[in-house]
Amino acid sequence: MSQTKGKQEKAQEEKKPAAKASAKSGAAKKAAAETTEKKAPAKRAAKKTAESAAPKAKKAPKPAKAVETPVAEMVHPIMEPTMPPVSAPAPLKVLFIASEAQPFIASGGLADVAGSLPKALKDEDVDCRVVIPLYSDIKPALREGLHFLTSFEVDLSWRKQYCGIFEAIENGVTYYLIDNEYYFKRPGLYGYFDDAERFAYFSKAVLEMLRHIDFEPDVLNANDWQTALVPLYLNLFYRGVPSLQRVKTVFTIHNIQYQGMYGMELLGDVLGVDKRDARFLEYGAAINFMKAAIEMSDRVTTVSPTYAEEILDPWFSHGLDGFLQARRFKLSGILNGLDTDMYNPAADSLIYECYDVNTLDKKAVNKEALLRELSMQPMENTPLIGVVSRLVAHKGLDLIKYVFEDMLRVGTQVVVLGSGEHMYEEFFRSMQDKYPQNVRFIAGFIPALAHKIYAGADMFLMPSKSEPCGLAQMIAARYGTAPIVRETGGLKDTIRDFGSGDGNGFTFKTYNAHDMLGAVERARGCYLNKEAWTALQRAAMTSDFTWGKSAKAYKDLYQSI
Repeated sequence: MSQTKGKQEKAQEEKKPAAKASAKSGAAKKAAAETTEKKAPAKRAAKKTAESAAPKAKKAPKPAKAVETPVAEMVHPIMEPTMPPVSAPAPLKVLFIASEAQPFIASGGLADVAGSLPKALKDEDVDCRVVIPLYSDIKPALREGLHFLTSFEVDLSWRKQYCGIFEAIENGVTYYLIDNEYYFKRPGLYGYFDDAERFAYFSKAVLEMLRHIDFEPDVLNANDWQTALVPLYLNLFYRGVPSLQRVKTVFTIHNIQYQGMYGMELLGDVLGVDKRDARFLEYGAAINFMKAAIEMSDRVTTVSPTYAEEILDPWFSHGLDGFLQARRFKLSGILNGLDTDMYNPAADSLIYECYDVNTLDKKAVNKEALLRELSMQPMENTPLIGVVSRLVAHKGLDLIKYVFEDMLRVGTQVVVLGSGEHMYEEFFRSMQDKYPQNVRFIAGFIPALAHKIYAGADMFLMPSKSEPCGLAQMIAARYGTAPIVRETGGLKDTIRDFGSGDGNGFTFKTYNAHDMLGAVERARGCYLNKEAWTALQRAAMTSDFTWGKSAKAYKDLYQSI
């Protein structure tokens, strides 16, 4: 307790000086206030004297009473919030990479796709450009229209090869052509001992080109084994290029039978790929170009929905079914379209007489003229069957061989245009010799005659063992020539049997010669019923084979990556 008492006394002693200081401050304030009060009367007197001496000023009018303005009207027009202008999105940019393209050079359906799809994509506001090799066989008239852009060297393993870039514009589409006479100044397109090196060079030259021209694509769309190294080279060698860091890749399989398979000895010496990256190319103890593209691409497409399902089956895949099964998440099928301007019976200068769905009687004129040109006599109630094809096994020619004479006995005439395996060519020659009034065989491919067959034949036979998409059946239907097809690949996706009620041709399912013969017999029966036959022709000619839907599907695919 004594300690507590001492602390209290000490605290009271510390408070005394503060109280004294506070008292002094209060006294000072009081004195100051008294002084101010004494001076105030003097100031008021001085102010009054000054006012009386000065002239009297007019009294200012009272301001008008302010009118209250609604809050909404207080916002000045220029103060209103405005949205910034929305600029139109830049069009999607695609480089379509192919080994051939119409109208420059063609050996098959790939050229038709490369010539038609970019044009259709342009209508979908896609800036799609095409690049192909500058072959010596390109028509002189088209070569004269080429414009030189630039040149550079391409490294391919230990080689340094010249590369020139030419440009052309056809139907509003820009085409780039890669020039190297060592690789491409040769007759034809394919079939050389160094095709692996030729198209490895082409694939690398395409990527190198993008460092030298004013075009930065969002998507690279490679096609078939000849351009299959583009996705591989992009990921191994070109991802460091700023303009290619974010580019996406699509690989389109037009025919899985041709995969670009070579010995492993080409890996470093020809392709310039290190051993540590061999796993991307190696398949079955060999180099496989197509396998590399499937592995390295963001998306893989085929040329019809049915074919996309079929190539997962060993019957169709040519050994790639297991590999594709594991990557089916990136696989889809988009049906090819048809260039309906190029194949238009109402405006085709290559046929004998133009016609459309309302003037089908003129189609008969084309048949008579075709038979006359081929030195064949027309036969009453006998339909003319046309075949325009490469003469190879997967086109179903074994079926035709097996029941060919049965087809003739049913009551038909047959004209065949094509070239390929020797045994098929010899077979059709022998049939022509044996049945000169019923059969005509023309070896080779003559575009003008092909158009005349599409227009002049009554039926078109296409019994393929496999058919990724096929264009011939669509062309035939467009010309009112009833397609007879096997239900496979794009044939199944484009032709419906007339017996179904909404058909545009005749179909059969199994790969069987007598099933095919049955379809031919049903077609001939319909041919004898003129009313039903005319209805079939109209249905075929009005089928929608345009590129519109397919181009939109490709655009959606590109944008989804």
